[in-house]
Amino acid sequence: MEFSIKQSNSEKQRSACVVVGVYAGGKLSPAALALDRIAQHHLSEVIARGDMDGKLANTLVLHRVPGIVAERVLLVGLGKAAEFSAKQFIDAVRASLGALHKTASKDAVFYLTDLAVKGRDEAWKIKQCVLHAAESVFRCDQLKSKPADAPALRKLQLGCADKPGTAAQTALEQAKAIASGMALTKTLGNLPGNICTPTYLADQATAMAKTHKLKVTILEEKDMEKLGMHSLLSVSHGSRQPAKLITLEYQGADKKQKPIVLVGKGITFDSGGISLKPGAEMDEMKYDMCGAASVLGTLQAIAEMKLKLNVVIVIPSSENLPDGSASKPGDIVKSMSGQTIEILNTDAEGRLVLCDALTYAARFEPDTVVDIATLTGACVIALGHVASGLFSNEDKLAKELLAAGDEAQDRAWHMPLWDDYQQQLDSNFADMQNIGGRAAGSITAACFLSRFTKDYRWAHLDIAGTAWKSGKEKGATGRPVPLLTQYLINRAAAK
Repeated sequence: MEFSIKQSNSEKQRSACVVVGVYAGGKLSPAALALDRIAQHHLSEVIARGDMDGKLANTLVLHRVPGIVAERVLLVGLGKAAEFSAKQFIDAVRASLGALHKTASKDAVFYLTDLAVKGRDEAWKIKQCVLHAAESVFRCDQLKSKPADAPALRKLQLGCADKPGTAAQTALEQAKAIASGMALTKTLGNLPGNICTPTYLADQATAMAKTHKLKVTILEEKDMEKLGMHSLLSVSHGSRQPAKLITLEYQGADKKQKPIVLVGKGITFDSGGISLKPGAEMDEMKYDMCGAASVLGTLQAIAEMKLKLNVVIVIPSSENLPDGSASKPGDIVKSMSGQTIEILNTDAEGRLVLCDALTYAARFEPDTVVDIATLTGACVIALGHVASGLFSNEDKLAKELLAAGDEAQDRAWHMPLWDDYQQQLDSNFADMQNIGGRAAGSITAACFLSRFTKDYRWAHLDIAGTAWKSGKEKGATGRPVPLLTQYLINRAAAK
């Protein structure tokens, strides 16, 4: 979809559809009021008849409105003006897009970005409109023999009363880049495990490196063996697909600037290994590489933005399958750090690949390391599908990520990482065991990772509840690309 932003008058738009808001009680937004005057109060009369009550997310399409050159006028309910905030704005945007897609409109002009939203500026409104519009037209049907017809809506102009400044144009370009990164993340996440293998992810990284002139390094199993990554390699033993350790380096700033390293879990299919998962919904374990997909999407976004920052992504990638060579409960392996791990549950494999990747990340002398992983079902129980779990060994870093998530409307929740939980990982036979029991499962998983991150400031995002949706709307969400990109944008601005 094409996006643009322009100073314009709603009543003079020659478009397929003009989108304006109506508050509860029939109060017209400024753009709607301008239309109503030209249309000799036609909109007011429609509202007075009760066809539009202004309730949040209600919509009404009007055709051939007197005096209006646009083919259609779409009225969208905004709810009570005094309660109109970020959530209400997003609900109105989504409702508008849903209504637009039910028409044959090939282009539309949005006047929702001119609405006053508590605590949010114009840049935020622009980003949300673009991201939700891009989401509304995203399709993942390339593997169908007959893909669905593309949505009719191809162009969206964001209308504004005042001439858009540099901040507005920057927000638009950033939003388009984030949407592009999210589309890549969703596409990779939705691919089945027989296509999206560790080798496939490595090929995608290599292609991205060529497009954006990045440095790419792919470590094979023999390379990882030499480095002592026996924890990571223990996960791939049961698979015929070779594990890969993928790194991409983006240099947008001076070489002396320490990079931010993003580590994405890349388990391209997780059967649980010998600790086999139940069969129901096991197909969704193709999404266990959404951490890897999200760091690839984030890197693509910042490369398109040409962000002035140095960023490295590290992807430990493997399948987790059972066969005669697979790791068994009770096996003990040595990690790259030299610490030994008793594997009590082979389905807690994400932390086994991440711990070696986190040790490897130290060689980049990072300013910050953030790992992203669909790590624990316990995090879904704790936070549902609304917020990602956030753990960190530094409160300042946690606050930075929380603020970025709030700004991007891709929220996380700060979870404890207290030493009190570490004892649950004690082992009689190794330095630690890879699970800490049912209690506080997401916390003990983070505690496990923290043992490999003592040399730098680090945060962990558990996205098990936010990376994809199940049921009728099954599919990858593209999260937490908005959070990560906003964090990097904020860091670049601070530099």
